[in-house]
Amino acid sequence: MNSKQHCLAALFIMAIGMAMAQDTPSQKLTAEKQLQQLTWLEGYWTRLDMKPGRTAHERWERTGEKSMRGWGVTLQEKDTVFVEKLQWVIKDDSLWYVADVTENKEPVWFKCTAVTPDGFTVENRAHDFPKMITYRKDGEKLLATISGNGRSMDFHFMRKTP
Repeated sequence: MNSKQHCLAALFIMAIGMAMAQDTPSQKLTAEKQLQQLTWLEGYWTRLDMKPGRTAHERWERTGEKSMRGWGVTLQEKDTVFVEKLQWVIKDDSLWYVADVTENKEPVWFKCTAVTPDGFTVENRAHDFPKMITYRKDGEKLLATISGNGRSMDFHFMRKTP
């Protein structure tokens, strides 16, 4: 190996080492800072991909420095057919997305595994379905995806302005 090849090899090894030493953005952030990055979620989101005669929405509000709560509601005409109580909670230095639906005996806790300025991922591999939930914001639109056990479902929302 000549000196130029040695130099390139050394630079390559240094670049790999630096890349491996860097944490992902969500790992660097404390749970409180992760929650602060989710303020874009606050407000009223109308679901776009509904069958005729049905409507649905999610609403999120800040309830304190270390928590947010939300509600997901689906209506058939004027009758409520589904309600989901949601919240963000900081517990044991981690950020948790908690979903409470009537189908489950207890609320289901999903640990936040990634936060970006326009989205997040939460996971609970022990839960039957979903095992993973991701939200991705694109301007005033929101895509929520639930997945696990080889299947996936998308939910499209649009921010509703007051």
